[in-house]
Amino acid sequence: MTKNQVIAVFDIGKTNKKILLFNQEFKVVYQYEKKMGTTSDEDGFECDDINLIQDWMVEALNAIVEQGKFDIKGVNFSTYGASLALLDKDGKRLTPIYNYLKEVDSQIQDALFDAYGGVNEFSRKTASPALGLLLNSGIQMLWLKQYKPNIWSQVQHVLHFPQYLSYVLTGKITSEPTSIGCHTFMWDFDKMQYHNWIADKGIELPKPINNNTVYPSVFMDKVIEVGVGIHDSSASLVPYLDKAKEDFILVSTGTWCISMNPFNSETLTADQLKKDCLCYLTPQKQQVKSSRLFMGHFHEVLVDKLNEFFGVDDHYYKTIPYQPALLDALKTKIGEQSIFFPDGAEGFNNEDLKIDFTIFENYDEAYSWMVKELTDLSISSIHLIIAAKDTTKTIYVSGGFARNPIFVNLLSQHFSNKQVLTSEIDNASALGAALAIASNFKGFDTSTIKLVTA
Repeated sequence: MTKNQVIAVFDIGKTNKKILLFNQEFKVVYQYEKKMGTTSDEDGFECDDINLIQDWMVEALNAIVEQGKFDIKGVNFSTYGASLALLDKDGKRLTPIYNYLKEVDSQIQDALFDAYGGVNEFSRKTASPALGLLLNSGIQMLWLKQYKPNIWSQVQHVLHFPQYLSYVLTGKITSEPTSIGCHTFMWDFDKMQYHNWIADKGIELPKPINNNTVYPSVFMDKVIEVGVGIHDSSASLVPYLDKAKEDFILVSTGTWCISMNPFNSETLTADQLKKDCLCYLTPQKQQVKSSRLFMGHFHEVLVDKLNEFFGVDDHYYKTIPYQPALLDALKTKIGEQSIFFPDGAEGFNNEDLKIDFTIFENYDEAYSWMVKELTDLSISSIHLIIAAKDTTKTIYVSGGFARNPIFVNLLSQHFSNKQVLTSEIDNASALGAALAIASNFKGFDTSTIKLVTA
């Protein structure tokens, strides 16, 4: 019996850790989600238990090989960003994978800004808004250098999280564009190379290699080719870059709504940085101008408030259709004022919400207007990444809001000069990781991948 040839992907998120097997038509033929406890770093701050993750990866691969149902040709990794692994001269990890929400002294980043042109110019050059905490992962190196010199003095290699998982299986020290390019402060987008501060501080980092690079590793006497990993946001773009026939914008919706435009080469402005814009890199080192909006979080908080006020069950909002006449009537009644976001997205405080729901006669009105206001915020966020000489023809909407008829219809109305399409690609980041290494294996057919549901 011929075994199913597959590419295995470890999709490591903050909440969910999964292994997926993609067959030669890039359909998921096996998926397993592992619930894992967290641990604490040496300061008592919660972080992922990297020992559990790496042990599980090896066990999972060995079990699949031993079972014999699937023939694993390759393995790759899609993970969250803003996380580093620090290795000593013997290749042993010196620290936990620190949580990017860990607070560190803000003077560390302030000193960096002062030395390299100020916060606006430094952020523009690195396409990285100053996010604070450890969300700009370059700060982690400076924090260790300054506050934990006994650890930093032993550091020989610095790896981004996807490359560390690859290292666990291959022993190879690598770097790649997508992890370097995700708001790290490390990459100079003007020169498309590491920023000068890296060398000035005496830090040596691996030269980035192509995301399609693989290295052999042995599992249960079977040789499997292992990729170098990819940052999850950039990975989610790969299926669209591979299959889209025209220039596009991807609006990836979830807790965060991230709008990504790989066809805008303009540099970030100070105003865009203040409005939570940044740039990612594709596997081809192509700039992806992006904007972020906490839309899914806003929706979750407001739906809870609406459900409580109107006394409906948690899933009732899913039944609300797009009702243009109702929205027109509400616009006549309410005008241009914002009921749910009077201070804009940045002023939203779910701990101190003062919203007068009595202006609405029923749940349908309240929910429809709330989504209308969310859509307005999303439209503003998308406009931030549209180039002056715009070449995009299509907007793909993926994730939960692709199934929201109010959001999709209002978005389509506003962007009437573009085609707004809903995409139901499941596990887009994992699929992107599989596609990144697929060219190394015969028989894997990307022609079966459909971006839009019929």
